[in-house]
Amino acid sequence: MPIAGIHHIAIIASDFARSRDFYVRCLGCTVLHHAFREQRQSHKLDLLLPGGGQIELFSFPAPPARPTRPEACGLRHLALAVRGLDAEIARLAGLGVVCEAVRTDEFTGKRFTFFADPDGLPIELYELE
Repeated sequence: MPIAGIHHIAIIASDFARSRDFYVRCLGCTVLHHAFREQRQSHKLDLLLPGGGQIELFSFPAPPARPTRPEACGLRHLALAVRGLDAEIARLAGLGVVCEAVRTDEFTGKRFTFFADPDGLPIELYELE
């Protein structure tokens, strides 16, 4: 069976309400479904990314902190495609999200930047055009 594409990316949040607000208000995700799983004391929020794809946002009691620097093995960052990188950086700045300096991919010539979600997960904005 061939892979058709990425369906979703799962993220565990330390503060569910804060992360929900970030992904919905700052990144423009649409809430598809929200459930609280009593047995696990855990929220599960299905979010639709603009342009397709989904994020599953979870909460669990007392999750361990994410390893950061030096970088650990595993998922390094989430990259989102944008048109108009400068406008998106300005929009995020207006919401209090700080982006790193814009860099250029040495192989593709495309511009990109990074910022972090409320738990420090690196998110890349990669300019399509």
